[in-house]
Amino acid sequence: MTQLRGADILTRSLAQAGTNRIFSLSGNHIMPVYDAAIEAKLAITHVRYEGAAVHMADAWARLTGEVGIALLTGGPGHANGVGALYTALASESPMVLLSGHAPLNELGHGSFQEMRQADLAAPIVKASWTAASAATLGADIAKACRLARSGRPGPVHLSLPVDLLDAKVSDGDQAIARPTDFEPETSALDDRNLKAVQELLQSAARPLILFGPVMAHVSHSTLLRKLAETTGVPALCMESPRGINDPALGAVAAILAKADVVVLIGKQPDFTLRFGKSPVFAADCRFAVIDPEADALQRALANLGASRVAVSAQADTAVTVRALIKVAQRNSADKWFAEVVAAVAFRPAAWRDIATGDKEPVHPVEVGRAVQEALDASHDSVFVADGGEIGQWAQACVTAPARLINGPGGSIGSAIPFALAARMVRPAAPVIAMMGDGSCGFHLMEFDTAVRAGLPLVVVVGNDACWNAEHQIQLRTYGKDRAHSCELLGTRYDLAVAALGGHGELVTRVSELRPALRRALASGKPALINVMIQRLAAPTVTVGAPAAAAAH
Repeated sequence: MTQLRGADILTRSLAQAGTNRIFSLSGNHIMPVYDAAIEAKLAITHVRYEGAAVHMADAWARLTGEVGIALLTGGPGHANGVGALYTALASESPMVLLSGHAPLNELGHGSFQEMRQADLAAPIVKASWTAASAATLGADIAKACRLARSGRPGPVHLSLPVDLLDAKVSDGDQAIARPTDFEPETSALDDRNLKAVQELLQSAARPLILFGPVMAHVSHSTLLRKLAETTGVPALCMESPRGINDPALGAVAAILAKADVVVLIGKQPDFTLRFGKSPVFAADCRFAVIDPEADALQRALANLGASRVAVSAQADTAVTVRALIKVAQRNSADKWFAEVVAAVAFRPAAWRDIATGDKEPVHPVEVGRAVQEALDASHDSVFVADGGEIGQWAQACVTAPARLINGPGGSIGSAIPFALAARMVRPAAPVIAMMGDGSCGFHLMEFDTAVRAGLPLVVVVGNDACWNAEHQIQLRTYGKDRAHSCELLGTRYDLAVAALGGHGELVTRVSELRPALRRALASGKPALINVMIQRLAAPTVTVGAPAAAAAH
């Protein structure tokens, strides 16, 4: 029997799961874990703000399919990271937040940074608890990772009292979790409902399969394509808070209204689908709803109306997709398939004619064109898009083999830590992120992290000196005379990055953009290109929209 600290049991259990990297910001309560990480061979990426560690773990999970691990200290460190969990929850990202915690033997006595941490995280994670024994830390971390990947994936929180991390366990090697302890629990679609879904798709003239954000994870991209190929049914993933107005899905709203059968697999008929009501879907459209959660199924039936739902069953998303592929009989609606592909690819013709003069700020479409050209130079490039107005232009104009966005939660500011994690996952691939100047302020200091970790990437900041999404709301709702308090400065974010040891460029005219991108990519440094852009509303991608509507 080997005597081990609780921290050793924790880290060696993570190593048993195949984890080799954690994202962290240090603090008193977690220093035993830092020490134990040496023997467990866990690399630590040390960030500048706790929320960035959570975002990086989220991105790692979406790109690899592994559980992302964030490690924060207790009290204020934990509190600083909790907000970022919502982005992971809405994006169905399997990650675990490990937070240091006041010692158990001091709770209730006013311990340093004592806080009800599990209660604080509980509303925005799948499960949240505080470890109760050093000997069960291996079982705790295995359970947390298992829950994160089971059913609808999502974040899990586990608090780690520091006295448990330091406590010695006499038979510690027996407390280390085994690789099989981390395997997720799965729920398959039964044969009767599998056959019913298959028959429903075969009977349709205009069928659609819609997914929630988990199938947008890069680790599932091949599976999604294979489903569409084998069934002959268009399969679309919805991960934007803009829902039916998702700029990456073109004129998808027109397609939804024509569908006669819609199979929702892990996709809720929520606000993104206007709760499934007419006219988003035809009143006589038939539905199948497959979801990992019983509560979500009941909510879907309530939103859609039970009479419209031909099949309702509880099963995991990826498991269901594999089962459908296995029994697939190809639908013959090839003309419909082509119509859906064309609608998703649609962009207003007026965009092709946008040409910014060299005496005015750059149009977002032209920023997107230049970024697309840079990404097209590699077969495994990664594109990251933040939220806000420039984020919508980015998502409308740019595609890549791997894409990360802010997700249905609608948060902003995650693009820089997302890009850092992406560069770690794909160390030889170009990684380019697009974000606004408002979003840039959230995690600009993570360029210091990128420099320390040697992570060359490019962040393109669309700088319109404004919190533009909110400014546009003011213009639409209250009028120009009542638009106030959303102004920013045309700040030189590029100089800040250069001061941190990165590569910075200022672009004030369109002719400077492509050369700046080439220099940034060739610099071998974390780079930021600060592009002065036109202050425009998010794009309207609608078939038949007048040119003025597209460019505002």
